[in-house]
Amino acid sequence: MVLNPAKRQKKSQYDQKLCRLLDEYTQVLVVAADNVGSTQMQNIRKGLRGDSIILMGKNTMMKRSIRLHAERTGNDAFKNLLPLLVGNVGFIFTKGDLKEVREEIAKYKVGAPARVGLVAPIDVIVPPGNTGLDPSQTSFFQVLNIPTKINKGTVEIVTAVELIRKGEKVGSSEAALLSKLGIRPFSYGLVVVSVYDNGTVFSPEVLDLTEDDLMEKFRSWLSNVTSLSLAVSFPTLAAAPHMFINAYKTALSLAVATEYTFPQAEKIKEYLKDPTKFAVAVGGDAAAPATSAKEEKAEQSEPAKEEEEESDEDLVAGLFD
Repeated sequence: MVLNPAKRQKKSQYDQKLCRLLDEYTQVLVVAADNVGSTQMQNIRKGLRGDSIILMGKNTMMKRSIRLHAERTGNDAFKNLLPLLVGNVGFIFTKGDLKEVREEIAKYKVGAPARVGLVAPIDVIVPPGNTGLDPSQTSFFQVLNIPTKINKGTVEIVTAVELIRKGEKVGSSEAALLSKLGIRPFSYGLVVVSVYDNGTVFSPEVLDLTEDDLMEKFRSWLSNVTSLSLAVSFPTLAAAPHMFINAYKTALSLAVATEYTFPQAEKIKEYLKDPTKFAVAVGGDAAAPATSAKEEKAEQSEPAKEEEEESDEDLVAGLFD
């Protein structure tokens, strides 16, 4: 099949642009663009203008360009993008902070009505309250088993009802009811599904991690490594302090139970032979702070007495002036 020269030129220009962006940018957000309108996409492009570029296209064309560019440059890291090109997706090439770019994209989500046959991205719950509909509209609620009552000439929903579950297709009755109630339950926009950074691909949830989260995970992993090392008696840097302490406790218990001794065990043996020495040692340490406190109080009281004596002398001298 002979391609139209105009189409061939467009494909060539697209291939050159994609290859140039791959060489220029090391960070790429793979985004899903389901149900995103042209006006909405234009607003997103304006919001990201400066440090980010959005590139959409056919998956087959994008895969071909990436594969050929990886072979020409010898950079196989680009091939990590190939498995991500599934469905209606595109690329956002950026030099900015990935988390900030994702937050900027999320600002441009718009509400949308529930259309018949659409797969619900979230659960749809109809809240209780007055609907403003006249009693002749109760047939919609009866078909969907929604409990209602007539209040002041209008239909009122008694309890909250889960109308549509996530993953289910929207039926005609559900769509008609939501339209009558003026409920636009869904919101659509570009959704980040994967992140590519210098050849590494990871989930966008990683962008939500803070330093505190990383430290908490590191402590958890360190604790697991230490526990495993102690359980199998395999020395590691994390378990070494605990191993030394446990070895010292074992040696000390052997010294106490037998005649074997070493310098660190002599003091413990003396305390076990004569417990009063331990009481004296503890009492002496506790008495020292009390003594120093009394001395400080006495030193503080002496200047006060001297001031009182000086004031008395001044008073007596004043009587004879």
